[in-house]
Amino acid sequence: MHRDWIKIADFAFYLKGSAVSDNKTIEQEYKTWMCLICGWVYDEEAGLPDEGIAPGTRWDQVPMNWTCPECGARKEDFEMVVI
Repeated sequence: MHRDWIKIADFAFYLKGSAVSDNKTIEQEYKTWMCLICGWVYDEEAGLPDEGIAPGTRWDQVPMNWTCPECGARKEDFEMVVI
């Protein structure tokens, strides 16, 4: 019985020290979003500083009223793509 308790304690210790429970160490990969109208690509890692969107800005943090700098398409006209 004691041995099982140690395993559970070790597991809890592992979770406490891992990226699972520490939000600061969990890093999602940056994604890219492509305009389905003109093909322009928004890169989360690069952001769009010229338009006031800082590097590292996630797509869901880009304002809803933002439009594609190339063709004026809305956010809903973009799709996530893997480059």
